[in-house]
Amino acid sequence: MTTRAEIRRLLAQGRHALSVGRVKEVMPLIQAQPALAAFVVELIFEQDLGISQRAADVLERVSHKPSPALYRVLARSKDALVGLLPEAQPKKVRWNLALTLGRLPLTVAEARRAAEVLQSWLDDPSSIVKTAALQCVADLTRHDSSLLPMALDLLRIHSRSGTPAMRARCRILLQKLERRQSSEAP
Repeated sequence: MTTRAEIRRLLAQGRHALSVGRVKEVMPLIQAQPALAAFVVELIFEQDLGISQRAADVLERVSHKPSPALYRVLARSKDALVGLLPEAQPKKVRWNLALTLGRLPLTVAEARRAAEVLQSWLDDPSSIVKTAALQCVADLTRHDSSLLPMALDLLRIHSRSGTPAMRARCRILLQKLERRQSSEAP
């Protein structure tokens, strides 16, 4: 049985704050004991930047294809994660948080609140943060279709600027959302 102390110890290990450290070792522990995901959420608020950034990395990775039990734990943590959005400063926390939130079952109000903050992240100097914010805004349209026009506008703007990877992601998301918009049109 994995303990909270063991998870914290593993996430504390790394050469520097941005290193992956032992994230890949923590992932199967969280998948085996989904209740520990709530503790990983707590660790995102940790003052130690290495721990907080690696905790965000773990959450993003396990949110890809979570088991039903893990998904329920992540869903119960959504209030804390949405609440962290305006305060999140480290870029690794920002991009992982954006990617994770896009996969959670948010209410319309939560989706709108998240979209508002994510728009401000489009001024971030990090292209990874900007790309993750755009991905999340696109994902949030599943929860609130009124966000679709704003998401399309942002994707069109950013498909012409930024890094090649950012432009490519925007084009992919645009195609997907434009197809959805045309299929939903009366």
